[in-house]
Amino acid sequence: MRAIAIENYGGIEQLKEIEAPLPEVGPKDILIEVYASAINPVDIAIREGYFKERVAHEFPVVLGYDVAGVVAAVGSDIKKFKVGDEVYSYTSLDRNGTYAEFVAVNEEFVALKPSNLSFVEAASVPLVGITAWHALVKEAIVKEGQKVLVLGGSGGVGSFAVQLAKAQGAIVSATTSTKNSELVKELGADFVLDYTKESLPASEYDVIFDTVGGYQIKELVGATKEDGKIISITSRLSPTSQQLVDAKGIHYNLIFSSPDGESLDQLSTLLSKGKIRPVVGTIFSLSDVKEAHLLSESKRAVGKIVIQVK
Repeated sequence: MRAIAIENYGGIEQLKEIEAPLPEVGPKDILIEVYASAINPVDIAIREGYFKERVAHEFPVVLGYDVAGVVAAVGSDIKKFKVGDEVYSYTSLDRNGTYAEFVAVNEEFVALKPSNLSFVEAASVPLVGITAWHALVKEAIVKEGQKVLVLGGSGGVGSFAVQLAKAQGAIVSATTSTKNSELVKELGADFVLDYTKESLPASEYDVIFDTVGGYQIKELVGATKEDGKIISITSRLSPTSQQLVDAKGIHYNLIFSSPDGESLDQLSTLLSKGKIRPVVGTIFSLSDVKEAHLLSESKRAVGKIVIQVK
């Protein structure tokens, strides 16, 4: 099968088209014919070698951890899915990736694709959607009427988080640049803060979800109510920062998302009802993965960067 892989860690020059064997399908696996994949910051981190101590990859490594496609084969123990089902998934970091024509995924990580989404739209959802779900629903336990601030409201995770917080009944604020303010309002933000011009208000928010980094912890603590919550996907706290957080009784969590078919099923319900919609930014072909990585590295992408494979 056709795939884009790396044979060493490094820059975009390491991304090369190869002819790869079809993935092996275990008893609990589903073989998915890939219609669309997507780019995430973790792809770049793995390409550059930042995860080599955590995940033991054998070269060549096919990157990509979002997929939407059609079930091509199922393992002997599979009961939930059948050949021909339209599915999507956030796949495991330690297996074959989704910059390819086929990918094998553990059944537990897969969900049926909402029928109202195209494959391109569906591929934009799993990793960012599960990350936002884990942050706001599982960790922060956002409740109706709470004030939630999403830092980076127009990005891949942020654009999903704005909608999810709104669906939970929160009063949602989000930071973004001037040019993306209208998009963030359309996604449901009650208030939009232009980070190039405005400071964060004092002691305003029950929950702050940091999807981008860039703010000093002192600013975030100052904007959070006493006994509030700060959820981050970007930064660990230094001992000094931890003291600032503790002094105000704030709960700080750095989260790492992981594949989770059950959470994806929950998101599918919201997507099917139109309470959340995918935000697809730029679409590339499989041959243009290098350009897609460059756009992701620029941190100027709006919404998700999608790779259309078929």
